[in-house]
Amino acid sequence: MKRLIPFLLFCIVTTVVQAQNKMACCSKTDATDEFAKLASDKNFVSSHEEPLPFSFHSDNGKDISFKASDGSDAHGWEIRAKNPSPYWIIVIHEWWGLNDYIKRESEKFWNDFGVNVLAVDLYDNKIANTQQDAAAFMQAVKTERAEAIIKGAIAHVGKNAKIFTIGWCFGGGWSLQASLMAGKQAAGCIMYYGMPEKDPERLKTLHADVLGIFADQDGFITPKLVSEFQENMKKAGKNLTVHHYDAVHAFANPSNPKYDKAASEDAYKYLQEFLKARIKK
Repeated sequence: MKRLIPFLLFCIVTTVVQAQNKMACCSKTDATDEFAKLASDKNFVSSHEEPLPFSFHSDNGKDISFKASDGSDAHGWEIRAKNPSPYWIIVIHEWWGLNDYIKRESEKFWNDFGVNVLAVDLYDNKIANTQQDAAAFMQAVKTERAEAIIKGAIAHVGKNAKIFTIGWCFGGGWSLQASLMAGKQAAGCIMYYGMPEKDPERLKTLHADVLGIFADQDGFITPKLVSEFQENMKKAGKNLTVHHYDAVHAFANPSNPKYDKAASEDAYKYLQEFLKARIKK
């Protein structure tokens, strides 16, 4: 019996530690996992009308390969600043993937702000043109893989880089997670109608201000969810600026037949103000 007691204590302690580790692991991924589950929601899928045809050629940007933190190859599209700059914008695509629309937006950031831009590919060289493919690709993204790609991107831009993150929809949630992963290198986070991080304790580790662009007609990232995010950021003692638009989910996507030009242009003015206030020449 005396020999059995230490063994039982060992089993109990091991079980508790494993449970705690599991909770710690999952707490930071709940937001992105929850958003990925929306891909099985028929209403969510149907809310993303198939993208309008578009082709973009750039003489400035190029497809690159860099090492993810798990040692595998990752894909991105990079455009370097004309003059040396410590600032980088890491761009994260929405649920269609790293397509020509995202490359065009990335080059626009490069032109407007004079910084380095890296658009990361969380779909590993897959681009969706149909709702069914986009849903399948988004559901297939494993949190560990996405984190490995983003950590690899952070390593690629270098330890002295000052990092901004921008993303839409699927990429909006990952923009916030990327800024969390960037630690003290994070210079600012912009998220368009993405799933917020819900854990105030995790938000306390954020080193960047956040600009949130949201749609009041969004049935998924709802106004209620945005209000909860504002409360959680307040609890965490972090700075969040939110702008609401009377528009649908994905309203700022130019490939969307329901693209809202007026709302998108207004939101972009706030994006410009946010970035220019934090980019020191």
